[in-house]
Amino acid sequence: MLGAALVFVTLFRRLRLGATLGYIVAGALIGPQVLGLIGDPEELTSVTEIGIALLLFIVGLELRPARLWRLRKDIFGLGLAQVVLCGLAISALAYLALGISIQAALAIGLPLGLSSTAQVLPMLRSDNDLNTPQGERAFSILLFQDLAIVPMITIIAAMARTPPDPSAPVGLALALYTLLAVIGLVLVGRYILNPLFRLVGRLGERELFVVAGLFTVVGAAAVMHALHLSVPLGAFVAGVMLAESPYRHELESDVEPFRSILLGLFFLSVGMLLDLTVVAARPLFVIGLAVAVIATKTLLITLLSRAFRSSWTRSFRLGLLLSQAGEFGFVLFAQATAALLITPEAAALFGAVVTLSMAATPFLMRLTDWLERREERGAADLDGPELSPETSAIVVGYGRFGQTVTQMLQAKRIGVTIIDKKPSQIELSGEFGTKVYYGDGLRLDLLRAAGAETAKVIAFCNDNEGGELSRSAVKAVLEAFPQASVMVRAFDRRHLIELRGLDLVLAERELFESAVVMGKAALRASGIPAAEVERVDHEYRMRDCDRLERQRQTGDIRAGWETSFGEERPLPDKEATPA
Repeated sequence: MLGAALVFVTLFRRLRLGATLGYIVAGALIGPQVLGLIGDPEELTSVTEIGIALLLFIVGLELRPARLWRLRKDIFGLGLAQVVLCGLAISALAYLALGISIQAALAIGLPLGLSSTAQVLPMLRSDNDLNTPQGERAFSILLFQDLAIVPMITIIAAMARTPPDPSAPVGLALALYTLLAVIGLVLVGRYILNPLFRLVGRLGERELFVVAGLFTVVGAAAVMHALHLSVPLGAFVAGVMLAESPYRHELESDVEPFRSILLGLFFLSVGMLLDLTVVAARPLFVIGLAVAVIATKTLLITLLSRAFRSSWTRSFRLGLLLSQAGEFGFVLFAQATAALLITPEAAALFGAVVTLSMAATPFLMRLTDWLERREERGAADLDGPELSPETSAIVVGYGRFGQTVTQMLQAKRIGVTIIDKKPSQIELSGEFGTKVYYGDGLRLDLLRAAGAETAKVIAFCNDNEGGELSRSAVKAVLEAFPQASVMVRAFDRRHLIELRGLDLVLAERELFESAVVMGKAALRASGIPAAEVERVDHEYRMRDCDRLERQRQTGDIRAGWETSFGEERPLPDKEATPA
């Protein structure tokens, strides 16, 4: 399996078709349908699904509870609307086109309405899009889809034509078990896991971090599996509970290799489970079903995203990104088969539809990239940075912050390549004789085109709207261009804390210096002597630096708060020096 993955993923990466498609093709080749090197791929499923759990755990580590609360409208609004509308629409199409019962149509349509968390989230993370507004919206829908597994299991169990399994909870019992399990994981995370990782951190043993991280994920997954609940949901909750931990970045780096390998093996098993005889017997029918699923979901998700105030371009891209059917379809089809709602042949047929729709996603995303670039560049006739002359400095973001940095460099005749993704800003700058190139300055391929591999300075001066300048995005730039001095305009203290530990030449809060200057002016206007104003300036900077260092070490925004000035905590008067 590893040999096949190595060959085909390398090949498909070279062809720019994505790793997922390479894994699926490799699995189909070595599976029972072609070479028969793997006899029973279903035996791998229970192991490879841990890859999905690890993926959700890492995503949870990047989502603090406060940020998750901020996304609640997209999760329970847009997510709910997507699951209901897409599930019912595909069920209606199956009922009308295939002439099957309503129960069978629901057993087929509801699973096909879900998307592939295992495919979409790695794509967002690799493109540094997970923390953008578009990425957060996609993640919100995927998270609600994971939550929707519980009611879908209940619906299929309620329609079953066989006696219910007394060991499997359904209905209110299933919902109650889920709620209690989530509360239990939250309590374990707060009172057991956080103290455990503090202890491991003090010991300083790297392998203990690996063991503790894997134990956390597998333990949470095992608890949810034993209760017949959503395994990825349990791993995600465990990750969120550790998102405030100062060790979360080390945990992420330790768990990431296992996530990559196991998730790859999961997609290999998807390829192995593809019944090629079903596709070969009715190729046009299977392809037509896959196209119908993709088209229906793209249309509905585009309209829903537009209703939630996204632009048409972003809405269409989101629709194509989530247009495939997901891995939970295999689970729900198996349950529907056991419940005598659909035949094993139908389960194999629609399993092939799931696989084909997943295989189509890389092609669809390349199409949207091309359409997006063509539309935006064509509208403003903008040049990309590949047309820029070779310079020693790259400035990303040409707003009020980037203009100052650029002009100071140009004062000493240092060549600067300026990149911005706002056409209006680029056009306005052109009226003043400044050449600004269009593009997303966090994309590694675009930075290479701008000459980042030989640049001495890469300065990110954009305002971090939507959280684009995340730790993972900046870290990717540092690893890709180690010779460059990378500087970041930090949004606030939280952003600085997030960037701690990275090899940045400078990370400066955008409003800090201007706020200090105004504070000093306010002191002088209040009649405070100049020497005392300077003392306040010095003491404030020292205390703020000390508090920021404590916050970086602990990850707690409240750390060192007692050292800050307040109405009850003024600066002591300067002692009079003896004559």
